[in-house]
Amino acid sequence: MSLLTAHFVAAALAPLLVRWWGRNAFLALALVPAGATAWALLQAPAVIAGAPVTESIAWAPEFRLDLVYRMDVLGLVMTLIVAGIGTLILVYCARYFHDDEPGLGRFAGVLVGFAGAMLGLVLADDLIQLYVHWELTTVFSYLLIGHYVERRESRRAAMTALTVTTLGGLAMLVGVVMLGEAAGTYVISELLADPPSGPLVAPALLLILVGALSKSALFPFSLWLPAAMQAPTPVSGYLHAAAMVKAGVYLVARLTPAFGDLAVWQFTTLAFGTATMVMAGWKALRQYDLKLLLAYGTVSQLGFLAALLGAGTRDAALAGIAMLCAHALFKAPLFLVVGIIDHGTGTRDLRELSGLRRSTPTVFWISVAALASMAGLPPMAGFAAKESAFGAFAHGGGAHTLVLAGLVLGSVFTVGYSLRFLWGAFFDKPDVADTPMHAPGPLFVAPAAVLSALGLLGGPLASAADPVLARYADTVAFGGGAEPAHLALWHGFGLPLGLSALCVAGGLLLFRARGGVVWLGTRWALSDPNRVYRRVLAGLDSFALQMTGRTQRGSLPVYLGTTLVTLVAVSAVPLLLGRPWELDVPEVRLWDSPVQMLPAAITVIAALWALVVRRRLFAVVLVGVTGYGTATLFMLQGAPDLALTQFLIETVSLVVFVLVLRRLPVRFSTPVLRTRRLGNLLIGAATGLLVAAMAYFALAARRAESISSGFPAATEEAGGHNIISTILVDLRAWDTMGEISVLAVAAAGVASLMFVQRRSRTPRSRVADLVVPPGGAGPAFVLPSPSTAPQTSWRPDALAIAPRQLSVQVRWNPLWLPGAQALAKERRSIIFEVVARMLFPLIILLSVYLLVTGHTAVGGGFAGGIVAGLGLMVRYLAGGRYELYAALRIQPGALIGLGLLTATGTALAGAVFGTEILQSGTLDLHLPLVGDLHLASSLLFDFGVYLLVIGLILDILRSLGARIDEQLEQESERATEAEEVTA
Repeated sequence: MSLLTAHFVAAALAPLLVRWWGRNAFLALALVPAGATAWALLQAPAVIAGAPVTESIAWAPEFRLDLVYRMDVLGLVMTLIVAGIGTLILVYCARYFHDDEPGLGRFAGVLVGFAGAMLGLVLADDLIQLYVHWELTTVFSYLLIGHYVERRESRRAAMTALTVTTLGGLAMLVGVVMLGEAAGTYVISELLADPPSGPLVAPALLLILVGALSKSALFPFSLWLPAAMQAPTPVSGYLHAAAMVKAGVYLVARLTPAFGDLAVWQFTTLAFGTATMVMAGWKALRQYDLKLLLAYGTVSQLGFLAALLGAGTRDAALAGIAMLCAHALFKAPLFLVVGIIDHGTGTRDLRELSGLRRSTPTVFWISVAALASMAGLPPMAGFAAKESAFGAFAHGGGAHTLVLAGLVLGSVFTVGYSLRFLWGAFFDKPDVADTPMHAPGPLFVAPAAVLSALGLLGGPLASAADPVLARYADTVAFGGGAEPAHLALWHGFGLPLGLSALCVAGGLLLFRARGGVVWLGTRWALSDPNRVYRRVLAGLDSFALQMTGRTQRGSLPVYLGTTLVTLVAVSAVPLLLGRPWELDVPEVRLWDSPVQMLPAAITVIAALWALVVRRRLFAVVLVGVTGYGTATLFMLQGAPDLALTQFLIETVSLVVFVLVLRRLPVRFSTPVLRTRRLGNLLIGAATGLLVAAMAYFALAARRAESISSGFPAATEEAGGHNIISTILVDLRAWDTMGEISVLAVAAAGVASLMFVQRRSRTPRSRVADLVVPPGGAGPAFVLPSPSTAPQTSWRPDALAIAPRQLSVQVRWNPLWLPGAQALAKERRSIIFEVVARMLFPLIILLSVYLLVTGHTAVGGGFAGGIVAGLGLMVRYLAGGRYELYAALRIQPGALIGLGLLTATGTALAGAVFGTEILQSGTLDLHLPLVGDLHLASSLLFDFGVYLLVIGLILDILRSLGARIDEQLEQESERATEAEEVTA
């Protein structure tokens, strides 16, 4: 866990480090994955000995959700690949980029964050946790592929990768849930130890394989990886050679020990893996861009890996994990070499490159070593792995024979495009002058050299690596020949060696006939996958547009009516078929007191009356009456907290409605037909009856004791006396956290949708004095200026011209509101201003009282925040938008953010100073004059809610109030100017 934390902390600090040190910051960032590599090497002896490293952090045990990490041999291998190659890639970045590269800090942070997400993916021992890291790599890869935001191709490639891999990820999520439920556990090690069975397993595995195939770019999801070559070369060398594209084959390797014997698993991986290897290898033979050649070669090799690791036999698994290591050691340096060539020559087109073998001999020999391993030539690691792969399928049945033939054909193509790369990048070409190239620095070349050297050592050390990699292979069913296979550089003369020689000979022939191969490949090429993908998306967009035009007519009553009718139709059928009224249910109690009939009757009458009125304001008032009637029923039922909250919310809603109605006609645009009113009445009545029936039968059908019976004791334990408030801030604080988060998002979203322009902001910068000139001609705004310069003044009507350039500093009568003096005389009410001024401190004091006493009496942060918001409303209604600015100069977003920060900080403090998130803490004090004082951490949490609600109401007032005022003033000014021009 500490390794992952270090990665994400480094990712957050990366932009700052890049700002300080430029591209050399990558060297400092490389220390983080280097530390992970060192840690993995230190743990390697114990892991190889059969003692996996595990760590478990309790998160939500009731829901079987824990943070579980486990490193066995497969995890060790992937950790060394992810962290080790990640270290070298970051060192490479320190010389690949320039200090003035746009967005370099962002790129550095995203790359380190991706390394952390990938490390978490390969170490996660929980399916849900693995999926979270899986999707994190998807998001990070989207950002990395789209690094060059100014390029259309880069943005398109990033979106393609995101769309394809996210689609596969969603399918995988469904499969993960199905598999976890079938197994009764989501812990991977437990699932592998006791694989589940049943009808859900096969479809779950198919869905998981969809995610694996899409992530590793296997057919039919191969299109995104070649398109992703728009990314910077370090991204290609890391994500598309060693890390992200390995996630799919890693998942196959992880689950094969449990499900490798199932036909659905074997045939899917073998068929799609072999087909991908052949088709992508054939396509690589006709590429002119070195990076695209490697991209299609990567897709081909990923198909090879999927076929090996999903075959379900011990020998294939051994060859697969050996090829997994070899592929990382030869494909990553080749991408880095392409970056060096592109960096030094400005081109990757092999038709334009010539003579680099002489000008860059070091890079040439690095490429020779890597390409020899990719082609499967001795004594490279790729040769030992390919020999084992051929041997793994040499003794199988007909299906294995077909797979072996496909692997051999794909390997022939591999030799062919390896030679094409070497010839295209370094050798002389007729009629092409030597390509000038500046020599790369040693630090620029070192990462590729290290990886190629490791690939060269991998062949002679294959026998030494065999016991280590066999630890994983032994977890897969044997299913091979007479005895288990072993990794070695030399197995003697046999079928695998003969097939390897055939691959080399076939590859040489393809290279010699490269012109004909390109012509034939172009002539027989299938439809371009990117073109098909774009056409599919265009078709979906067109279909969505047509469906939207048919269904989204812009009528809110139609939308609401459709939703309610669907609700009634879908819910009423099972309710009627179940006939719950025939069960033993208590009788319906019409009322507890006849007094309740009065507010109930008023509520019903107001609701019916709202159907027939023509004036919008009257309809809004009637709707508010229904809310006040409901609040009265809450009060009569003995729920003062609910009643208070309902009263306050209805008041705020009524004011908001009135603010919006200023921009709408006084009457509804068209008379509502009698049939439409009758239909609305029937829909409303049916919905009300359905909800009432569902609530009644749900409560009446309860057989177990209600959880609410334990609330009084829990409230007392939390040190409170108000059950409702204690539920919100103590017992169900997680719910409140979610609700206030949604509230914050809704505040930003609704206000942003209301206006395309930026919201009205508090006037700033220049300071003006509001004075009343002699003669009572009315107030004028006067800018302070040096005594030697004449003062410039504006009349109040000038406020509509430049409201954002003024910060009003007023000399005023303490009984009046200063901002109101900017209003026109006909809009002012001195009595209202005086009353508002006198009531505002009392309202704020009441809101604080409700906040503080909410834990023991009626109130709470939500109610207190609404009361404070109502105080701001009063000042705005009395003094206008400038009074609103003067009342509270802090921005609404800052208040909302501060409220969320306070609530979240309180929640996290429980884990820091206690044992779990949102754990409550209390403090009892005895003050000499005050007496005993009981303080709870939930008060601080409630204070966050209080601030957030104030920020929400302030946001509404500034968006729907002050902003509309400003629009009205501007429209009035334009109308006046138009009249003057006409006159």
